[in-house]
Amino acid sequence: MAQLPVVVVGDVATDVVVLLSGAPAPGSDRPASIRSRGGGAGANVAVHLARQGVPTVLAGCIGDDAPGAGLVAELTEAGVDARLRVVPGAPTGTIVSLVEPDGQRSMLADRGANLELRPSDVPAPAPGGHLHLSGYTLLDPRPRGAGLAAVAAATAAGCTVSVDPASTGPLRGYGVDRLLGDTAAATLVLPNADEARLLTGCADVAAAARALAARHRIAVVTLGAEGALWASGDALVHRPAHPTTVVDTTGAGDAFAAGLLGAWLADPDGDPAAALDAGLVRAAAVVRRPGAR
Repeated sequence: MAQLPVVVVGDVATDVVVLLSGAPAPGSDRPASIRSRGGGAGANVAVHLARQGVPTVLAGCIGDDAPGAGLVAELTEAGVDARLRVVPGAPTGTIVSLVEPDGQRSMLADRGANLELRPSDVPAPAPGGHLHLSGYTLLDPRPRGAGLAAVAAATAAGCTVSVDPASTGPLRGYGVDRLLGDTAAATLVLPNADEARLLTGCADVAAAARALAARHRIAVVTLGAEGALWASGDALVHRPAHPTTVVDTTGAGDAFAAGLLGAWLADPDGDPAAALDAGLVRAAAVVRRPGAR
């Protein structure tokens, strides 16, 4: 039986990846390698799903500009059904990723047209399909209505729903209780360790995973170099990260989410360890080179 399309709702952006060299040099010059690539949390997950052969629809917004047109072409080439509304007068989103020599990065975000997402921009899900929602959609008042409408429509259609909480800074400003309420219907949540602690108030990440699994059917917590945890019911499964050389961690969480979702959707009752490994393999491949894909 053919797999129903996964509908991904989230940002589309150009990533400007700045690989920094040497020591910080305030007020002076610092060597860097600078490249522009396709990015955005929603687009990244959609591309990684499509590369696994998963039929994928991406709902989002771009500006009426050359970067937006280029991103549509890139997504289409990757096999994504890009349902992106063009917003006149708004720039396509741009993310500047500053990557330190150890691979850690900080992000400068201009979300641009992504903030104009409307409920009507999200296609009606196929009954019994899957919706993946980037938490960034909920964390700003302008696209929040589209995110809430997408979850409500998917739930009404009997779809499974996954949510990535996005980032601790915006999440803290938005409000933990508010986000927990917004995502109560999610089947699966995909926070990193810091997000899981913030969402639950648990200092211990295993306890945080169990607390989230008490709210949702499945909670999967990424642990960076320590791998990932799967919590569901009484089960708690850990898998270590796959050995790799870290160049840039940008997009690792998106790659992990897509790898895990591809395996889980293909076999919802399968081995959680196998689903974790599928995500960790894809994340390890991404961090070996600059960019999110």
